[in-house]
Amino acid sequence: MVNHQQEKTIWGRIHIDPFFCVIVAILLIFGALVMWSASGQDFNMMENKIAQISMGVGVMIFMAQIPPRIYERWSPYLYILTLILLILVNIFGHSSKGAQRWMDLGIIRFQPSEMAKIAVPLMVARCVNRDMCPPSTRNVVIILIIILIPSLLVAIQPDLGTSILIACSGCFVLFLSGMSWTFILCALLMLSSFTPILWYFLMHDYQRNRIKMLLSPESDPLGAGYHIIQSKIAIGSGGFPGKGWLLGTQSQLEFLPERHTDFIFSVLAEELGFLGVVFLLILYVLLVVRGLVIASQAQNTFGRVMVGGIMLVFFVYVFVNIGMVSGLLPVVGVPLPIISYGGSALIVLMAEFGIIMSIHTHRNMLSQNL
Repeated sequence: MVNHQQEKTIWGRIHIDPFFCVIVAILLIFGALVMWSASGQDFNMMENKIAQISMGVGVMIFMAQIPPRIYERWSPYLYILTLILLILVNIFGHSSKGAQRWMDLGIIRFQPSEMAKIAVPLMVARCVNRDMCPPSTRNVVIILIIILIPSLLVAIQPDLGTSILIACSGCFVLFLSGMSWTFILCALLMLSSFTPILWYFLMHDYQRNRIKMLLSPESDPLGAGYHIIQSKIAIGSGGFPGKGWLLGTQSQLEFLPERHTDFIFSVLAEELGFLGVVFLLILYVLLVVRGLVIASQAQNTFGRVMVGGIMLVFFVYVFVNIGMVSGLLPVVGVPLPIISYGGSALIVLMAEFGIIMSIHTHRNMLSQNL
């Protein structure tokens, strides 16, 4: 019989947090079941989904083995590589649905914007860790420039939703470093004053239409408002118990667009109902809470702000996607974490989970050595 202390040592040696991993595993299995329905029982898509899950788990375990100091040391190189790829994708990238987001290297096809979700918070965490907390005004300005450059490069593609989330990933890390509320309020006021410029000069027509449709999707039911209307019908028709797995009419009869990516939550709500939605939200809450506990136990500023930033951005992803498909937020093309189909997004998210476990388990190993 292995006692609790020995069990902790075993998990520490393989750099795995068991509670965190169990929640992720349940979400992956749950996501695969929902995907089977959302894809219309498409075998090829499910094979790809299983391959994505397998690769993601492998990446998570691999990233967990790397000590946090290596991430901190190599973060500038990853950041520079990400900037180069973002510039290249804007010049030579593959266009899909009006956006130039993909790099096609023949063997693999990926979105460099997904790399920015790791590179930006890592770089900001490194800057914060090498400065006193809270950071000085000079260093805050430098960090904001570090966040702004990749965010603008992604917005040019255009991918405003991902651009905003990349900016949030860096800003959350900066916020957790202990910035003064005066500085935060001033920054929010500046962003608010920048809104008219964003609306009239930087946003595309289809992006403005999405915001207009948020207020009145029924004004264009067969055009810009179609996605939101069909999504709300699917969610509302699920009721308390749901229509049953594989029995959703909106999804199975293909009234619901993008049902395996951005609108997969609508499929889940229609087929599994309120109970299925609550089950998913409980899993998400448990994962976020566990991540924040790990952040609170980190031994240095880099670990605390990095883990905390990742989990806050994860929460924002969930909030934005569910708000988007429910008609509470504009449609911005943000997938539902872990559940939606998409290799790049899943692998990057699993890599972030690996970084979280690396920060936690290497701390445990250091404590045991001491």
